[in-house]
Amino acid sequence: MITGVVNADFEPIIPLSIRRSNGAVFLQDAIVDTGFNGWLSLPPDLITELNLIWKRRGRAILGDGSECVFDVYEAVVVWDGALLTIPVDEADSDLLVGMSLMEGYQLTIQVAEDGYVELRKRID
Repeated sequence: MITGVVNADFEPIIPLSIRRSNGAVFLQDAIVDTGFNGWLSLPPDLITELNLIWKRRGRAILGDGSECVFDVYEAVVVWDGALLTIPVDEADSDLLVGMSLMEGYQLTIQVAEDGYVELRKRID
């Protein structure tokens, strides 16, 4: 189970651990973004700091209908206690956890400042 809190801007926040290329773990708060169907997005400066491996170019249609081209990197994250290798989209935004990373989990959010955020693995 992964837990977090709703911040003053009503953003659901969870802690996210990303492994650097040397194996050290970088811990950062990330916004849960149910409107993002990717895995994870990171800003360019953090991608450089983590020394992530470039994999390919990506293309997406944004909420306003415009098209965006971006770089895709590879990262290892600690997700619910397990190491997971995932694609990371480069974006000039906060750290965003997308729906692909949360696949197979139930998301519960108490929508209030300091509200509870919980991601619990579904058991079918």
